[in-house]
Amino acid sequence: MAQKFLLVLDDIWEEDEEKDKSKWEDVLAPLSSGCFGSKILVTTRTDSIALMFAKVIKKKKEMVKLEGLEQDDCLLLLNSHAFAGVENSPDDHENLRVIARDIVKKLSRSPLAAKVIGGVLNENLDVRHWRTILESNLLDQNSIHSILRLSYAVLPNHLRNCFAFCCMFPEDHEFDKDDLVRMWIALGFIKPSQGMTMEDIGGRYFDALVKKALFDKFEVENCDFMVEYNYKMHDLIHESASRFFKQVCGKVVDHEDSSFKISETIRHLSVLNAKPNILRKIEKLKHLHSLFLFYKDFNDRDLCSGLIEVLKSSRSLRLLYICVDQVKLKMILKEIGNLIHLRYLKIDDQNLTMLPKSLSNVYHLQYIICEWPYKFEGDDFLPSGINNLSNLRYVKFPMNYISWICGIGKLKYLQEVDMFDLRDVSGYRIGELENMNDLCKLGINCLENVKDAEEACSAKLCSKSRLRDLTLCWSNTYYSTNNDLDENVLDNLRPSKCLRNLSIKRYMRARPPIWMNNVNWIFNLEKIVLADCSEWETLPPFGHLPFLKSLILIKMPKVKCLESKFNGNDKYHAFPLLEDLYINILEALEDWFEAGVAAEDGCLFPCLINLELENCPKLKELPSLPPKLKKLYIDKMGWKTLNFCSNSNPIPLRSLSVINCPNISSIPLADEIARLAALRSLLIKKCPNLINLGRYREVETTNNCQLMLNNLHISDPSVLLMEPLRSIASLKELIIFENNYHLVSFPNEVEQWFLTVRSSLSGLEIYNLKSLQSLPSTFESLSSLQYLHINGVPMLRELPNLPPSLESLTIKRCHPELKERYRGGGSDQHKIAHIPYIDIDISKINSK
Repeated sequence: MAQKFLLVLDDIWEEDEEKDKSKWEDVLAPLSSGCFGSKILVTTRTDSIALMFAKVIKKKKEMVKLEGLEQDDCLLLLNSHAFAGVENSPDDHENLRVIARDIVKKLSRSPLAAKVIGGVLNENLDVRHWRTILESNLLDQNSIHSILRLSYAVLPNHLRNCFAFCCMFPEDHEFDKDDLVRMWIALGFIKPSQGMTMEDIGGRYFDALVKKALFDKFEVENCDFMVEYNYKMHDLIHESASRFFKQVCGKVVDHEDSSFKISETIRHLSVLNAKPNILRKIEKLKHLHSLFLFYKDFNDRDLCSGLIEVLKSSRSLRLLYICVDQVKLKMILKEIGNLIHLRYLKIDDQNLTMLPKSLSNVYHLQYIICEWPYKFEGDDFLPSGINNLSNLRYVKFPMNYISWICGIGKLKYLQEVDMFDLRDVSGYRIGELENMNDLCKLGINCLENVKDAEEACSAKLCSKSRLRDLTLCWSNTYYSTNNDLDENVLDNLRPSKCLRNLSIKRYMRARPPIWMNNVNWIFNLEKIVLADCSEWETLPPFGHLPFLKSLILIKMPKVKCLESKFNGNDKYHAFPLLEDLYINILEALEDWFEAGVAAEDGCLFPCLINLELENCPKLKELPSLPPKLKKLYIDKMGWKTLNFCSNSNPIPLRSLSVINCPNISSIPLADEIARLAALRSLLIKKCPNLINLGRYREVETTNNCQLMLNNLHISDPSVLLMEPLRSIASLKELIIFENNYHLVSFPNEVEQWFLTVRSSLSGLEIYNLKSLQSLPSTFESLSSLQYLHINGVPMLRELPNLPPSLESLTIKRCHPELKERYRGGGSDQHKIAHIPYIDIDISKINSK
């Protein structure tokens, strides 16, 4: 049945009118059967695109030309960037604001131009500087590209070089700030300064470009609702900057004509699947400083020899990035030894088995990044003389290959050693770390191989003032008979007070190291991980740490309380900045505070966002839900019910998971429904005694108080009949999985429940239901369903009629009869013929 639709196509470009017209005819043809009132909204910069779409769909075009910002709004936006970070009152710069009004008149009411020019003005709050910008010829051209060019032209040289290089990357590229700074350092764009690392200086350069609005910074939430940052370049900025810096940066792609001209002055070049005749042109570029090679499915001899010649001739290269797939890379890599000026090498190749021996001769190398292969095993991945590369600042190797560097102490400028396995062999002892004072991140494993406290001191961790991230581990198989040795070793591995992240794993003694009980020494810690410390009895006073954001405790079976030093002061908040708390296998944990100490609501975890609790059978109850909590994960806990906090404030919870809780009988969602407006994801698995989700009141439905879930994961379908899930109408994804209750078919009431979500449910997954023999007939009415995945349902022999909206059907590990009936000319193949993507793979399923 045809349906009404709205299709939005944003920022469409035209490259070849005839090809584009043919492409869009194929894309839009299925939409010709849409109901009356269907709409296609296209945003574009050119009238010809709108005209082409009108021809394709054979309808009249209705064009709306978007105007820019109102002049007053444009002025506000420009001023917000021009005066960013200025502490003085606005009246102190009235003369500049007069000039700003005149500048805005030349910006074509463009918000992007207002942001970028605002960033240019912010650099110098001087009338002469602002008047120079106002009177610029580029600004007078009244074109967005000329306005943007002005922002590049006035960049100081150190920022201009850095920004020009960024034009190498494709549109919509997400920039890794740290890696980009490494490239800038390798290319000589960053000059050292007393008291600051070049990485710190480069970070400031990048922040300056962000402040000038040449990069957009935007927040994203990870799966734990923690905020991270991404950076992109606006496509208009990328387009105009690529033109502006075309004499310095260039890109060659496989579909370029062989007559494509490359400027001989070019310094940075990106090559995508270019043919050998193009490579011969690259050989002539004597000033090339950075080269990006992206190749796939090219193995002919001409190509390999062409790439080899490029590397032989490019003796000035400082940066080389090779990303290949199914290319004979061994032949190419041998030539790297000739690149005597190379500072940065990145290789992305899943088939790589070793780095070339000639690499040890490239003594200027500062950065080697090679994260593949993950499955390769052997000790010859690294060349034997790699410790001669004394200028190395950063390496990224697969697995733990860095531990195979004998005499790693020679690499004294190295900033990160993820995990160094100690051995009782010369070249692998802890004393190798003595002079590596630039370390920012360090992991030490197999601490049982430290002979005594004196040898532990030889690492001189306390003097490494740049060390921010430290992991200390004993090996999995270690069992100590010396009660004092491990304590003395850990006491003498005291880091500096600048440490931010600390992990201790498999420490088998009862007390923490002495320095951890000193709040002043661990004052700056932001993340703490304690794992497999099975004899540890009392935690240090972590609740007093003012900057602690993440605390992870795993397998500490003798710890009875989380915070034993709470002082009861009303003004004191335990764990004042903690955002992420994960506790697993603390069998003796009874309470949040030691016996006899009580904390008022709001005093514990005032900033907590993510709380995960597993395998703590003696823990009496949840803390009052913190006011910022977004994720709550409960697994293998002994509670009979969950007690949400009793105050009347909204609960910002967005994700709730309750798993393997055999005693739990109630989850009071209905009682708190008015305060759970933010809840979007709910998982309830293996809670066999769950009988209700709170006392649902009919009055709530009349007040439109319903759960607005997007995702629901359950193991028992009967949960769907409990309010407030029974009345839910907004659900987008439902997963029913791992049912151990011998479910043969869905009860009739559950079958009817699917009708309540027929207009919202777009995804349905059913897996590991070993006894299920049939699916609900009401599936046919799920008018919004787009994908159905069935996996591990070995008794299922037949499918119900499926809705016409379905776009993807995946069936795996089910009864062989399904494949016989629905694929390869089977009797019921016609019933699923309307589905564009079908994958039916029947294989044996584990009967356990």
